[in-house]
Formats: sequence, C-alpha cells, structure tokens
Amino acid sequence: MKKYLFLILIVAISCNKMLDEDVVTNVTDDFYNTPGGFTTAVNSSYAGLRNFYSTERGMTVSVFGTDTYTNGSDGDFKFANQYTSQLNPSYAHLREIWNGLYQAINVCNVVTTRADAIPGLDSVAKVSGVAQARFCRANYYFILLQLFGEVPLNLKENTSIETEAHRDPVAAIYAAVISDLQYAATVLPASQTDWGRATKPAAEHLLARVYLTRASSASAVGTDYDSAAIYATRVISQYGFQLLPDVGQVWAQGNEKNNETVFAVQYVNDALYNSSDNNACRFFLMQYDVLAGMKRDLANGTPWKRYRPTKFLLDTLYKDRMNDSRYEKFFTRVWYCNTATDKLKVGDTSVYMPGVDVTDAEIASKKYLYVPPRNYTEKLYPSLNKFADALRPDNQASGVRPFIAFRLAEDYLIAAEAYMKKGDNATAVGYINTLRVRAAKVGASDAETELHKEAMKVAEGDLSIDFILDERGRELVGEQLQWFDLVRTGKLLERVRLHNPQGGPNIEEKHVLRPIPQDQIDRSSNEFGQNPGY
Repeated sequence: MKKYLFLILIVAISCNKMLDEDVVTNVTDDFYNTPGGFTTAVNSSYAGLRNFYSTERGMTVSVFGTDTYTNGSDGDFKFANQYTSQLNPSYAHLREIWNGLYQAINVCNVVTTRADAIPGLDSVAKVSGVAQARFCRANYYFILLQLFGEVPLNLKENTSIETEAHRDPVAAIYAAVISDLQYAATVLPASQTDWGRATKPAAEHLLARVYLTRASSASAVGTDYDSAAIYATRVISQYGFQLLPDVGQVWAQGNEKNNETVFAVQYVNDALYNSSDNNACRFFLMQYDVLAGMKRDLANGTPWKRYRPTKFLLDTLYKDRMNDSRYEKFFTRVWYCNTATDKLKVGDTSVYMPGVDVTDAEIASKKYLYVPPRNYTEKLYPSLNKFADALRPDNQASGVRPFIAFRLAEDYLIAAEAYMKKGDNATAVGYINTLRVRAAKVGASDAETELHKEAMKVAEGDLSIDFILDERGRELVGEQLQWFDLVRTGKLLERVRLHNPQGGPNIEEKHVLRPIPQDQIDRSSNEFGQNPGY
C-alpha cells in the first residue's frame, strides 16, 4: 500500500518461537540486507497472521453478523452483528485489520524485493524465504479482498514517502494472490521441521479456497471450479493428512498438531513470543461464573459473552443429535459445581442445558439450573468449546494455543462444492458423506454405530448450495469462515434476514463489503474512493 505514514516497518519479533530466531531490536535498515536480517524478515512475515486469526477484530468481522452467530450481552461491537450505522468507516476493527495487514504485506515485500541482492545469502534459504513471504502476502491480500473489494495492490517494498494511494481492480488482486500461492506451492516442501511455517499443502489449500471464492465473483474464470477441485483433492490425497476418527479431538488442546491440521497460526505460552490479542477462548462463553455453584476458573474459561449461537444454528443445523456427534462435541452444555453451596457440592452438576424443551415442573424439580432452549438469553446459552484454553497462566492472560486456520475437513467441503458446481453430484456427495460419516455418533455396539453412519449419509439429490452452507456451518462453526462463505455464495442478506433477528432488520446490499477505514481516506492526498453506501 502506498501510505505516507510508513517507510519500512519490520516486526522484529517473529510470529513463532518455534521458528527459532533471535529477537532483534534497534537495528538499521542495512541489517535487512544481510542473511541474518533476511531470516528475521521472513519470520516476521508471519506476524500479520496474529492480527486476524483468533483475535476479536478477526472473529467479529467473520463470525458475527451471520446466520450462525449473533451477539451476546457483552462487548462494544454489537453493531457489527446488528448492521447499524456504527458499522461505518470509523469502525476500529477494520482500521486495525487494514493497517496491520498492510504493514505485514510491506514486510513480505522487503523479503521478495531484497532477496536477490543480499550478499552471501544461501540460495536454498533465499528461495524458501521468498516462498514463505509470498504465501503470507497472498493470505493477507485475500483477506483484504474479501472484506473490502478493490484495495491497493503493491508487490514492491515501500521505501519512500508516498502520499497517493489507489484501489486496484479485484481481478488484478486475485491474479496476484494466485501467482504468489502457485509459486509457494511449487517451491515449498510438503512439511516443515518448524511447525507453523508455510508448506506446499498449505499453499494448495488456500489456492482451493481462493479459486472457489473467485468462481462465484464478477472476476470468475471458467476453470475456477476445476482448479478448486484439483487443489482440494491434492491436499486430501497426496500428503498423508487424515480426518481424525473423533471430530471432537481436532480442537483438543495440545492436539492442534494433528493429522487433520494443514496450517496453524502459532501462539505459545512464552509471553515474549505470544500475542495479547489471542482471545478466541473467551468470546463464545456464556456467563457461568455468576450462577450458583460456579466461580470463574481456567478450566471453564473467562466468559466475555461476545458471540451467541443463533436458534438456527442450534435447532436446525444441529437438529440431528441422534446420529451427528458434532453438537455434543463442539458445545459445552453442562457445568459442574466448583464452589460448594447449600444444595451443591463440588463436582455436582451446576448447570445443564438439555437442548430440548422441558416442563416448568421438571425445571423446578432439579437442584441445579436446568435450562431448556426457551430460557436461553444473551448471557445463558450453550458455549462453543473449540478454542477452550485451560493452559493460560491465569484468568487474566490471553490464550496460548495455536489457531487451526486450515484443516482437512474444509478441503472435503471445497471439493464437494466445486464438483457440485461442475455438475458432478456423484463425486461431490462422496466427499460430503466421508465427512458426515466421520461425525457419526459411536453406538453401544458396532451395529449401532453402523446405523448412525448410514443415517448420516445423504443422496446426490440432497445437494444444493444451501446444503453445502449448512454442512460448512455444522463442521466449521466458529472458525472464521462463515461471513466469507455467505458473501461469496450470495447468501449473506437472505440468511441473515432469515436467521439472525438482531442483524436481519438492518442488513443491506452494501454490507457485502466492509467500509474502507476513514483514516486511509484521510491520509491519501488524492481522492480515495469509499465502498458504495458508506
């Protein structure tokens, strides 16, 4: 981005201690013309990932305001869900994402611009470093493109004060993103010794997502669905990834580096290398700590009550709880007493949400809080537990666990959608059913388990874009994809109006793009256009 605010910004602290680099401070620009400086810049290319993934800003613009999540009682950004007039160019999250990702892009550009001129730089390290930086740059530009549409495209290091900025065509941004990812997929290895670095399958996974997104846009190319299917099936078949038998173990803390994880954003329990913005563990929790028999602890988490599941998510997408295990695996519905009362001792059930209606007499008969769906509130609801983090140093500390940004289940869903769009429902349904059968409940006997698996299978005629979106909602709930999925399929307005009572009355056509941050417009000496309607 051409911005007069920045010359060169290098984030000296790497994205991940596992990348085994030194923290560098008080360095001059010439440092980045050395092999050591090049390594630091490559590692710093990843830092922008922490601007978006597992953060309140990234979650709010991707989880909130959809058909699956609405607002809880807490937080200053309910307007992002409600689509009120506060969702405007002054919205702080958008400013932070814009500035943070463009700073990260310039770091990536330092790597790609300087690599060939650094004396003594090992050729293998150079090629690998450039590929990693281009992978990160592609991811940053793809996020910006999905949020804002036309944005400034700059693939060279920004070395001087420039006061002009111009929005580039969406087609050009897609081309740059795809070029970067194709280069990364050609150069990078299938796996890395340092977990958290970009790999060939990570680049191919993102390519599949990019092609699928472009396929339904005004910039579509006729082969986009073919390309999405090709790259998704490569990730599925060529690198040894496997769906975990138990879908509940995918997000189990300590198990993030599993056979289903294609790429994870690194957070660690070393404060020097961690980020105070990693708070996904807090956002989805209901207010358990004011209820009888409960006090706040690390095991149950810090309940910030930001994001509350919609009735559509709980009652429609997770309606089949007899055969599908994902609701019980992904959601906490029972809390156990951790502070004794007159009626409860430690370890007793303190709160239970059965997920079905019960009578007032049944509620009154329990010594614990018995909460059927009709009694859910903005403070009391089943809580997504994918990001639970019991290993934080204390209740005030930010999260320490990695965030799984790309996982194999999405490749199955991308392949299914791409083949369906190509008119090959027979192939598409195979990918869908593989994923659904994995999520089937385990019965008391092998025969009962097989019945659950058969019940989870769907037929070719069941496939539609709404079914695909439903399945993505069931499988990928909370994983920072839903808003993007609804926009790319043209379903945002329809499904928010149908299923999000807080957002539905206010959402308009303009909301398929986010407003350009006002400070970007203000600091440009030329006229920098705003998105329509803002």
